[in-house]
This record gives sequence, C-alpha cells and structure tokens, in this order.
Amino acid sequence: METFAFAPAYELPAWPFTPPPELNSAKVVRHPIVIVGAGPSGLTLACDLAQRGVPAVLLDEDDTVGVRGASSRGICYAQKSLEIFERLGIFERIAAKGITWSFGRTFSGDEEVYNFNLQAASVSAQPPFINLQQFYVEWFLVDRILELGVTDVRWKSRVTRVEQLADGVRLGIETPAGSYTIEADRLIDATGANSPIRTQLGIEAHASRSTDRWCISDVRFKKPLPTERWTWVDAPFNEGRGVWQHLMADGVWRIDYQMPEDCDTAHISQPEVAGARLREQLGPDVAFEFVWIGPYGYRDHLLDSFRHGRVFFIGDAAHVVSPFGARGGNSGIQDAANLGWKLALVAQGQAGDALLDSYDAERQPAAKENLRVTSRSARFLAPRSPAEHTLRRAVVALASRYPFARALVNTGRMSVANDYPAAPALPEGGSTVQNLPLRWADGRETTLMRLLAEGTECIGLWFAPTREQASAAREATAALPLRLLAVGGDSGLPTLQADDRLAAHLGIGDAGSFALVRPDAYRAAVLRHATPQAIASAVRTALALDTAS
Repeated sequence: METFAFAPAYELPAWPFTPPPELNSAKVVRHPIVIVGAGPSGLTLACDLAQRGVPAVLLDEDDTVGVRGASSRGICYAQKSLEIFERLGIFERIAAKGITWSFGRTFSGDEEVYNFNLQAASVSAQPPFINLQQFYVEWFLVDRILELGVTDVRWKSRVTRVEQLADGVRLGIETPAGSYTIEADRLIDATGANSPIRTQLGIEAHASRSTDRWCISDVRFKKPLPTERWTWVDAPFNEGRGVWQHLMADGVWRIDYQMPEDCDTAHISQPEVAGARLREQLGPDVAFEFVWIGPYGYRDHLLDSFRHGRVFFIGDAAHVVSPFGARGGNSGIQDAANLGWKLALVAQGQAGDALLDSYDAERQPAAKENLRVTSRSARFLAPRSPAEHTLRRAVVALASRYPFARALVNTGRMSVANDYPAAPALPEGGSTVQNLPLRWADGRETTLMRLLAEGTECIGLWFAPTREQASAAREATAALPLRLLAVGGDSGLPTLQADDRLAAHLGIGDAGSFALVRPDAYRAAVLRHATPQAIASAVRTALALDTAS
C-alpha cells in the first residue's frame, strides 16, 4: 500500500491554569461581565472590552486555541473583520502571517465561467480578504488580551450550571482544582454551535441539518499553485461535484471536496482516498504532503432572539450558517464588535440597558440575511431536484458568454458587513463605514479605525462647520460620548483634510452636512444641514438615551 507523508503537526500554544480566588472563598463573587468560550467571537469581545478598559472574566474549558489536531477550520477573514482587528491591534500580525487576496475564479468542468476582483469596490486600508488558519487568529487575540492586562482569563474552566437571576446570572464552574460558583451582571455565551448554556436554559435553536457532505484536505505542495480563490461548480476530477481551493499561511492549501450525501465519512478521509482525489485534480506526478484531512457536514440554526434577560448569545451559539461565502466566523466577530462598545458604555455609566437591546435588533436580522444568502448558495452547489439541476446547467452554460448570467453563478456570496434595518436606535437604518485612510489638516496620517481605537465614543464628521456652530455643538454635546471632528474649514475643531473619497463614501460633503459614526464604524445618522441641537439628538438616539431602560 502506498504511504502518504503528513507534515509536522502545528505546535499550538498552551496557557497555564491558575486557581481563581473564588475557590478559597465561601462568598459568591459578582462580576460585571462574564464571557464563556475562547473562540473567535468570545476572544474578539474580550479584546474589544479590554481595549476600552472594561474588565471581564473569560472562561474556557481548554488551555489552548483551535482544535487539538490543528485543523484549519475557519480560514477566510473579510474586510470588516480585518478592520475590527486593526482597531484591536492585531491586524499587522494577521497580514504578515496570512495570505491576502481579492481575485477569484469559478470553473464549470474545465472552462472558466466567471471571475471577480473584490478590490475594485474597496476604499479601506484593509484588503477584501485574508486567508489564515483560525487558530492563528485566536492565538493573536489571546496574546493581545494578555498584553492589555485587563481581562481575567481562566483556562480549564468548564461551566456546568447556569441559573438566571432577577438581576444577573449564577454560574457553576468546574476546574482541575475543584468547583466554585460566581455571579455575573451579564453573561455572554460564545460556546459555539453546541452551546451547553443554551441547552440548560432550554432555548430553541431551530436547527436544520444539511445533507451536504464535504471533505477538507489541508495540503502542502512542492510546487506552488496560483494565489487565487478557485472554485469548481462541477469539477470533472470530483465526479461532477463542487471543489474549493484556497491558500493559507505556512504554504498550506485548503481544498474542500463536495462528497455524495450517503458517503462513508471514515472512508473519504483516508489518506489514500484523499491522495487519489488530489492526483485526479492535479496530475499523477503532483508532489505533496498532508497537514490534516477531515470530513464535515453542517447544521443551520438561528435563535429567535440573541438576548435572553441577562444572557447574550454571540457567534455560533446564536447562529450557524453554511460555510459558503465565509459568513460564519466573520459574522461572530462582527457580533462581538457590535456588542462590545454597548457593554462598555453601559459599564461606564454613559448609556442604559436599553442600548443592549439594539444588539439583538441589529445582529439577529444580519444573521437571518446570512442564513438566506448561504442557503441559496448551498442549493446551487447541491441541487435537490431535477428543476434545480436544470436551472444550474442553464446558468453555467450562459455565464461564459453573457455577463448577466455570471452574477447568478452562486458558489458563495462573499462575506460583507451587513446593513442594519431601521430600529429605535437607528431610525434610518445603519451601514458600515470602511476604514478610510485620512489625513489631519497638518498632513499627519490616520485612519477611521485609529480614531475609533482611542476611546469609546461616537465620531461626528462635520463638513466645514462655522466657529459659532462648533462652539455651540461642543456645549450641547459636552455630556455625551462624542468626538467632534471637522472635515475642512476653519472651525476650531480638530480638522481632517477635505477628502472626496470620504464625502462620496458617506454620501454627503456639502458645507454643514454631518455624519455620525458609532464606535463599531457604523453610520448611525446623516444630517444634511446640521445644528448643534440636531447633533445632540442624533447621538442620544444612537445610544438609546431617550428610551426608558
């Protein structure tokens, strides 16, 4: 029998278990914020809070990142997530380690039917995508959290009991040194798709298991392949089923092969079977070594509400979508960024509990949209009826000749920052503001993310206000978490250079116009003819300060 080489396993970091002080105390200690789960969403939230100077307890039942066995898991990080990581101080490390890309090709059989360049619509300092194994992102987040020194990170701490109280949550925790109980004003569940907290609280997830089956091969080749995202709708080397091909860090390629619904998952993951697939794809003489092989299926689910009293659900604990288009892990990271600044302002006494209701009002519809989009991709990649097969064949046949049909080739609508619907804190809805490179009036460079990293404040971008307007606005907003910046003009405010890209991106730019940007880089309001009173009112609305708590 032929033998297959496996590359040396990744050496994942491990952090020590430290017995917490509650183990030696009969008193039940109350913490303002407790986060359970040190995956991408839980770590992003802990890091976001730490960056804002807000302490939290972070519990995880392991003492490392990723999965023991070092599978790649999530790999594709979208621009909005990368902008969040820039604000949190780990983007440069991600960019140095990962693979930046914006160009993708889609094939049917041996023919290219569609390609795209995501850079064309970007004005951000961050690229459209970086591919990087999930455990590296988690690793960098842990390092940053420890560097900030604000978070109480507790490894080898498994939550065994959850009890909702009138004014908080009580947790039972098991550790290698014994068990103890703590309470939290607010508990954030980031424990993933099989959340034990959700199960204990009896919250329905509306799960729907897909029959779609895939096999991942993480491979290192002797001869490099093109650094592009290649997708086959119906690969001739995979019995007419789908294939994805991505490059990650360390020269490792992630190749996903769609499998028959009734496949034997143990058989398809055997090295000789996976090796035969690779040689069918790349030729009999291709030289490679495996890093990891494994099958996967997935289960969609979506909670009716992401807030249940004092418990908040983020990431896969709240929603799971199919993997097409990288809308899973990115959505969890963006959940954390949405919730982080709101928890911070409440903890700092600058906003009331009503602001926390806006987390569910914004992120639950975002997850619903991601579920709808990815479900359509899944049906295109795995048609379930003769009519769907006929439609796909027609779309693929037309796509190589007609531009209109290329947009219908659905191998995954790539992750984008979701718009938010109109709600009490967002009367006109909200949309993300990209991380535009900016310059101060004296020529110094900055970016929107650098501005947002300097505190937990909204930013008001005011185009050429007068000195009288600026003075009155300072007075009207003095008690609010708002940083007023002028764009051009001579108002006495800190002033950015007038920039056509900024004006076009915000959809305004006339003298006196104003855009309110929240701490998560979402545009909350646009005022065409701003007055100090209107600015103050817009901030109060965005922070739910006019809503009864």
